[in-house]
Parts: sequence; C-alpha cells; structure tokens
Amino acid sequence: MNDLRVVNLSTYTSPEIVEKSNKEWVSYGADNNYFAYLIDRYNGSPTNNAIINGISEMIYGKGLDALDSNRKPEAYAKMMSLFHKDCVRKLCYDLKLMGQCSMQVIYSKDRKSVARVEHIPVENLRAEKCNEKGEIEAYYYSDNWDKVKKVEDCKRIPAFGYSNEPIEIVYVKPYRAGYKYYSSPDYQGGLQYAELEEEISNYHLNNILNGLAPSMLINFNNGTPNAEERQMLENRIYQKFSGSSNAGKFILAFNDNPESAATIEPIQLSDAHNQYQFLSDESGKKIMVAHRVVSPMLLGIKDSSGLGNNADELKTASILMDNTVIRPFQTLLIDAFDSILAYNNISLKLYFKTLQPLEFTDLENVEDEETKEEETGVKLAKELPEDLGSDIADALIDLGQDEEELLSDFDVMDEREVNYDEEDGLDEVITDLNKPKKKSTLAKIWEFVSTGSAKPFRESEQDGESKQTKEEGNTFLVRYMYSPQRYSANSRPFCKKMVDAKKVYRKEDIISMDTKVVNAGFGKGGSDTYSIWLYKGGARCQHKWLRKTYVRKDGAKGLGDAITTSEARSRGFKPEANAQEVPVAPKDMKYKGYTAEYWNKIGFKN
Repeated sequence: MNDLRVVNLSTYTSPEIVEKSNKEWVSYGADNNYFAYLIDRYNGSPTNNAIINGISEMIYGKGLDALDSNRKPEAYAKMMSLFHKDCVRKLCYDLKLMGQCSMQVIYSKDRKSVARVEHIPVENLRAEKCNEKGEIEAYYYSDNWDKVKKVEDCKRIPAFGYSNEPIEIVYVKPYRAGYKYYSSPDYQGGLQYAELEEEISNYHLNNILNGLAPSMLINFNNGTPNAEERQMLENRIYQKFSGSSNAGKFILAFNDNPESAATIEPIQLSDAHNQYQFLSDESGKKIMVAHRVVSPMLLGIKDSSGLGNNADELKTASILMDNTVIRPFQTLLIDAFDSILAYNNISLKLYFKTLQPLEFTDLENVEDEETKEEETGVKLAKELPEDLGSDIADALIDLGQDEEELLSDFDVMDEREVNYDEEDGLDEVITDLNKPKKKSTLAKIWEFVSTGSAKPFRESEQDGESKQTKEEGNTFLVRYMYSPQRYSANSRPFCKKMVDAKKVYRKEDIISMDTKVVNAGFGKGGSDTYSIWLYKGGARCQHKWLRKTYVRKDGAKGLGDAITTSEARSRGFKPEANAQEVPVAPKDMKYKGYTAEYWNKIGFKN
C-alpha cells in the first residue's frame, strides 16, 4: 500500500467582512452569506434554538410601554401606532439571533413626520461602503444574495437621516471590536459548539439509519494512480460519503493488487457512548456560557446541575439575567426607537414590560414610582400623596349632609349593605318617581343651588314619593355612608377623613368624584382617576358604602325603623339598584380592588 489518508470534517471559521473593488456593498462572510450560517446553527442545535427563542421572548416581554403614558396620552398613542407589536417582536428576535436588526422608516408625503415603521429582515441587507467620514449612507436589499452579481440586481435604500427619500433604513447593532459594517451575535464564541451539537445528533441518527456502521474502507486494487488522480478520486468520494450524515470518516487505500490490500484492524471504543455523551453535554454547557445563561431553568431547560432548582436561586438568577443580558438588548432597541420618535417631536420614557414575575424584582433600594415601574416593567398603582388624599376627602365631605341634622326631620327606616343579589331591577329607571309637583317649603330648601355648595336635604335622583296613596305622602330619601366607622393607623388619609366626617352622601355627589385624581395611576389603563363609588379608598381598602333609607317623620305613620326596603317597595317606593361593587370592600373583591389588567401584570396568586 503506497498511500493512506484520513479525511477530517471541516472546522468552524469566523466570518470574513470584505470590501471588494467591483462591488458597492460589503460582503458578510466568505460567500456573502454568513447570516444563513447563523440561521443553520439556530435550526440545527436544539440548545441554541431554545436559548435564542427564550431570550428573544424575554427581550420583547409584553411589549413596549412608557412611564409617562398617562401624562402624554396623545404622544403615547402615536408611539403605539408607529411600533406595532409584530414589528417590535421581530426586531427582538433578529437582534438576538443575528446580532443586529433593521427597520424601514416610511415618511409622510410631505416628509414632515414618520408615518410608519416596518420590520425588514436584516439577512436581506448588505451595508454600502462607508464614505470618507466612515459613515454608512445606505444599505442594499435583495431577498436572494446568491443571485446578485451586479448592483442592478439589488435595491439601494438610504440609511436613516442620509437622504430625502420616502423610505430609509434604521440599522440597529451593538458595538463589536473589529466590526464596522456588521456586528457579531453575542454568542459568537459558542457557534462551534452549536455546530458540534448538530453534528453529533446527525451522526447518531445516520449511524442508526446506516446499520450502526462506524466507518468504511475503500480499496482500489488496480494500481496506484499519480498524486493528481488520487486527489481527484479522494475529493469525489469525500463529497459523497463524508460528514456526520454518513456516520463517520472513510479510509481510502490505493493498492497494486488485492494481495497487497490494506488490512484494517477495527478499534473498538468500549466507552464510545460515554464519549458522545460527554461531547453532547459539553456542547450544551458551552452554548449556555456563550449566551450568558445564568440558569437554564429560566429558559425551560432542565439540567442536572441543581442551579436554579429552588425558589431563592431561581429568583437571584432571574434578577441577574434580566439586568446583565436582557436589559442591554432592550436599551439598544429603545435608543433606536427614541431617534425615530424624535423626528416626530415625541419624547417618551420607553421601557419593555417584563415577563419576569414581580416578586423576582429587587426593589429594596428603589423609592420613586417611575424607577419602580421601569425596573419591574409593570405599571404600578401609585399611592395617593397625603395632601392630595386629604383634598379629595374634603371636596366630597363638603357635599355631604350631617346625619344628625337630617334625622331631625327623617327617621332611618332601613340600613344595610347593598347586596347585588338582593337588588332587583339593575336597569330600573326611577325618573318617574320624581314627577314634577308643586314644591313645598321643605322641598325648596332641598333645591341644589347654582354654586354647587352643599345644602341640607338636597334632592337625589334616588329620593322618591310613594305612589300607593297620595294621602300618606311618605317621602323617602336614600343616602350613603362610608362604612365601617373605624380605621387603622396606616389607613389612607382619604379613609380617615371620610370616617371622621360621619356624614351621608347622595349617590350623585360620590360619582362626581370620578373626575378627580384619587389614586394616581390606579384607574383602568393606568389612568389617574377611578370610581370612589365602586372602589372607595383604593386597592385593598377595607371600607364600603352603606345604604341608608330614610322616611319623613310627618309621613311615617309610625313605621319607624321596622319598615324594610321590600315593604317600602310594596308601598310604591322603588330605590335605584346599585352596581355589584358598591357594597363590597376592595380587599374582598376578586382582584383586591386592582384592575384585572394590573392584577394580571403583577402576577399575584393569592
């Protein structure tokens, strides 16, 4: 045997970024297709695939939001219309997988504003050679760079801020040493292991499909050809039989005759399964190191290391992962979004709403609300400042009635927590109870004055006269009291003042407070106002509204406190039904008085 060679598998090489004199664009990779290589490693390596999917989802979280959305609703609405969820989600995915991402900025006809922002696959773009200042003024687009031979085969699109054309490209990439036109993915150092993991799986699969044959010997027994012919034969056989898809290497032998054929002594690997298991495990670990995965459990990958298998470790790992891995990606995107919004004269404090459980967020040293919201990625219900809470309570108390003064002319005939199940006719209209009649002297005193200040015995839409018999003329009043008449040391200022006032209120006056700021940020969608009528002092408040029905003494006919609401109804009085939340303290509501949206965001379980 004159010649024997062992053919090895190819090894990984880093991408080449080449400026060619005959091309207007800069190639990425030796064949100008390095993006395809990254996509192949994503598709072929299960560990790499899972990590990229998981981290890109963490970057997006639950989408974009703004700390000052309540103060700037119009700007916030414009921002949301520009950056659609699908577009932002794709940008997060590209940024993680490719190490960079890109957007099309589409201007209005007069070019005074950005009308739309759309995602454009970054693998379809190639950077134009930079100008004398080192700036990239444009990018070339093609959906198949294998077919691009000349500049006419692709489309030139200016970079953002470098033209007056209707469409420009915003190219987002982090700084990487040695890279000017493109940026390597953050897991660049683990690509060899991603490819190794892929080849190991291919090897095992094809080894089984090929009958567990580990290798092959090819003998040529018709003499030894010259070096050039041997190389040609070797290349052809290599193209057909080598690689993990053919389960191993082949041995090529050239012999003068069968008698001088090579003798092969098989080398049995007694612990081959252990070797492959080691390579597979090592590949997975190195891929996670390259991606800076603090704990695989965060990405749904279970391993045997024990790291992150208990709540404390998982919490620590989650905080570390969010701050060291996820936030840098988000900041890079937000900076790009800010530059686009600035063109439209929009300034917002953008952040990504997080997927991380709120209890995993470290807020021990964070005091101001905006920082808490930014750190948690959750719109937090803001507590009412003490002075503002007192002002709101004072405004409502001023509209109330002193019950002792009311009792000089009326008796309490019924006092109970309004229960939704006991309230008939939720949609019952009671305007017919207040048919115009000649007002008595007392009724005139009840008249609501134009100044809006409170007067004793003002009429309420819930006040009505019995229509059973005109002679009885029993006039009923419906008022509400803040209940129970007690509070704790840490109760809100609003609740303390309402209890101390010991007043009763018309339903209309309570509802009128809906337009005033009570707990900023607590309302639906993070608004600054919400219904005191439904939610009293705010989330987890222990108070509720108590309905009290009064009957005028001169028309009571001795009914006194014994008369019930149902008996009053039988006499013709129909009090207005109330919403289900009215008799329930916020702490006893389904979401403890928070909005369902906020409750779901913060992830409380109990």
